[in-house]
Amino acid sequence: MILTNKRILLGVTGGVAAYKAASLLRSLQKKGAICRVVMTEGAEAFISPLTFEALSQEKVFTQKDFLNPQGGFIPHTELARFAEAIVVAPATASFLASLAAGDAKSILVATILASKAPVIICPAMNVNMWEHPAVQENITRLRRWGYEILAPDEGALACGDIGPGRLPDEEVITAYLEHLLAPKDLAGKKILITAGPTREPIDAVRYLSNRSSGRMGLALARAAWLRGGEITVVHGPITVPLPPYLKAIPVETAKEMLEAVMDRFPETDILVMAAAVADYRPKEIFPGKIKKSSQNTLIELEPTEDILLAVAQVKRVDQIVIGFAAEEGAKLLEEARRKLKVKKLDLIVANDISRPETGFEIDTNEVWLISSTGKEEKIPLAPKDQVAWQIWDCIVELLGG
Repeated sequence: MILTNKRILLGVTGGVAAYKAASLLRSLQKKGAICRVVMTEGAEAFISPLTFEALSQEKVFTQKDFLNPQGGFIPHTELARFAEAIVVAPATASFLASLAAGDAKSILVATILASKAPVIICPAMNVNMWEHPAVQENITRLRRWGYEILAPDEGALACGDIGPGRLPDEEVITAYLEHLLAPKDLAGKKILITAGPTREPIDAVRYLSNRSSGRMGLALARAAWLRGGEITVVHGPITVPLPPYLKAIPVETAKEMLEAVMDRFPETDILVMAAAVADYRPKEIFPGKIKKSSQNTLIELEPTEDILLAVAQVKRVDQIVIGFAAEEGAKLLEEARRKLKVKKLDLIVANDISRPETGFEIDTNEVWLISSTGKEEKIPLAPKDQVAWQIWDCIVELLGG
């Protein structure tokens, strides 16, 4: 969506992670980007330009093209004009030093120097090289100049060492590129989002919970981060990966989620309660483990804290609160309208959990948006990331309204 028809220049330097750039290229293309590739001489020692040409269906530019321009075509300036954004992955210590020094002997550095496009640099190298003062000084200088530097991941490296030095996952690199190019209509907004289920203990090993995976909540968090928001996610035991660029506060129970939300709500501009908070908990927690031999064990339940009602008591007029209603069938909208009013929400997102394509643990959703102004809008069935983006479109309208 964000990268559709965006012109992306992928720079590949001579590290052992160069082969991963081919997979990154495919990811960018799947998101609709128009990609060209520039390779350093070192990169050609690890992976053939032919690989990138086959994937991109475009000419790949190398040092040979830089030194022998043909027909008046000046590669580094033409590529600089082409690029709406530049990604260098992997970036070696030598490349970082050349760029920090403004040394334009290579086609890639010359192209970056000639371009006004935003640049993301993804270093990958031995841990000791990464931590060397010379490399860190170059990183500091490049950041000061406005380049986006993604710190390498930690783990086992090709050399056998363990530590920071691995190329970040392509999903993370792609997310930062989208962040670079997305509209920033949530810039400056402090946004608190809850996600996933809560767990209410029965005994030492069992609990009451629900099937929420956290997908919708994290999709909303990602979309808000892309649009420039300052995001904090309070989440229960989610079953989907948490992106490294999101600030996260893990909790277990409804009471813990209430405390985490209320602690942070005074400084929050927008609260999105997407978590599926358990409605009930055992009145007493059994000590140890209930034995299977215990016949007809009765568990007395009591309601959990209603977080949105607690928020409603302290909400200021300059704060926006969004709730969710996971209901079934014909009474979906009726129940959503009731919750909107009772809990003093600015917006409620309602979805029918009785349908297999809009319930828990799946990647699609279809929702109704009902605002306190009386506006009602349906978002048709779509991937949750796309639904999340459209929900934020509606919230941005509320901000402007």
